Amino acid sequence: MTDVLEPRPQPVAPKDRTRSLDAMRGLAVLGILAVNIVAFAFPFGVYMDADLAPQAMGPAGTYWMWVSDTFFHSKFITLFTMLFGASVFMVGGERKDPVRGPLIQRRLLWLIVIALIHGLLIWWGDVLLLYAVTGLLALLCRSMSGRKLIGIGLGVTILLALLGALGALAMNFAPPEMQASMAAQKAAMGGTPETIAASITTYRSGWTGMLQENFAAWTQLQVASLFFIPSTLALMLLGMGLFKTGFMAGRAPTWVYLLTAALGGGVLAATGWYGWRDAWGTETEGAVQGVPEALGAFAFVITLAYMSVMILLATRGPKLIAAVFEPVGRMAFTNYLSQSIIMTTIFTQPWGPRLIGQLGWETLPLLVAGVWATQLIWSPLWLSLFRMGPLEWVWRCLTYGRIVPLLKGR
Repeated sequence: MTDVLEPRPQPVAPKDRTRSLDAMRGLAVLGILAVNIVAFAFPFGVYMDADLAPQAMGPAGTYWMWVSDTFFHSKFITLFTMLFGASVFMVGGERKDPVRGPLIQRRLLWLIVIALIHGLLIWWGDVLLLYAVTGLLALLCRSMSGRKLIGIGLGVTILLALLGALGALAMNFAPPEMQASMAAQKAAMGGTPETIAASITTYRSGWTGMLQENFAAWTQLQVASLFFIPSTLALMLLGMGLFKTGFMAGRAPTWVYLLTAALGGGVLAATGWYGWRDAWGTETEGAVQGVPEALGAFAFVITLAYMSVMILLATRGPKLIAAVFEPVGRMAFTNYLSQSIIMTTIFTQPWGPRLIGQLGWETLPLLVAGVWATQLIWSPLWLSLFRMGPLEWVWRCLTYGRIVPLLKGR
């Protein structure tokens, strides 16, 4: 008599991957760096208030920040979050799945370990811990229908956006003393020029100083992240629903993608116009304040437009454009963590030149472009020899509890 063994779960083979998902994932991980660069180059307080930077922001820096705020800020982290929600279902399957259920749980628990190493030893701005914890909550919802997931995720996201927009606009009607008090509280979160200078000195003092400052910033972020769990969970459920309905794979009608892109384009145009007036101080007297912040609350509409355009390119348009981002997306985990390693080597780690707070704003986009070029080149070269990125391989080995093949042809 021959024993019949259940087949062991395996990582997704390259030929079975969804190209539009990889392209979007690659676009997201590259876009995130354009925002994170400020948090790499300066202490935590400058990320909260750019006016606290040691260097004044000249015209080039102002233009770069307008580009970052308009086209990148909150857009690509939102895309990354929705894609993470989709991956929770892709790996974990339905709630009753006896094999894939434990698999996704181990995957998320190991992600917590990796996130703690990343956040505490490399860079305080880690988002993986928030994703892992919120992903465990999203597991409870993964057997809902795609339509229901979209309804809940999109409904909560719109509600939170409306509350954020109303809060930004409500300051126009608050008494002057309340406006001054709120402004003072916001300024206090970032610190003062003196505390920023002290932080830079501590970062540059060596291992102990770097770990001390990194831990302080990481702690502040983790406390704030508790308030981000509802919005993060809503976006994960939205992404899970978009995947289950086939939207992410390009199975929705073309007009749906075009309409979504048009709506997002309108919000993007308004965001850019108001942001330009705010950045260059061209607001007229009596203008409504808080409009850029109110529009920023609806950044997810722009994200859905980006997603729609990339899906059309990957499934209906010139596939060469989407194909450029696919290798980066297949190695998104490696590329996200390698961005931290590269940037902290430049700015904070004792083995590097420790340039934190030393470079002007106009140099930041050059660094971003350099990392983009590196990852766009090295990702396809690596994947020409290997099945997955090096850190994807480590994560999968931990998840599956065995050594999974890395080299192609094995």
